[in-house]
Formats: sequence, C-alpha cells, structure tokens
Amino acid sequence: MSRRLETDPEAVERDLVRLVLTIVELVRQLMERQALRRVDAGNLSDEQVERVGLALMRLEEAMNGLQERFDIDRRELNIDLGPLGPLLPPE
Repeated sequence: MSRRLETDPEAVERDLVRLVLTIVELVRQLMERQALRRVDAGNLSDEQVERVGLALMRLEEAMNGLQERFDIDRRELNIDLGPLGPLLPPE
C-alpha cells in the first residue's frame, strides 16, 4: 500500500510564511524589549535610539505587508505550545 502525503502547494507556502513570520515576530519582540531596557538604562545615544526605532518600524511594515499578501492575521502567529502556553507574550 502506497502512502502519499497530498498537500496543497498554496497551503504549504502560506504555512511556511506563517512559521517564518512567527519567528521574526518573536525576535522583533525580544529586540524591542532589549532596546527599551537599554534606553531606560541610558546606554543608547539619541542617534542610536532613533536608528533602533526606525529599524523596528521598518520591520513591522515589512511584516504587515507579508501578512496582507498571504492573508495572515497577527493572532495566527502566536503558536499554542500546549501546556507551555502561547509562544509569544501578549503585547
């Protein structure tokens, strides 16, 4: 008996984009928290704060564009890890 996995190429592409966006969102949130800690501690110059803020804004814009293109809602990026709870903390 032959067992074949039948998949819809569009669904596979969307799921892959969703996984990548989930990872990028996790890293973005971690970077944002680290930047806020450094700003609060006074470890960044005004120019560095401006550059970090601009980079985070551009990253969010790019993510929003991909979410629109693949019809992915931001809530879909928060993978449920079962007993561990959701992957991403609430914003």
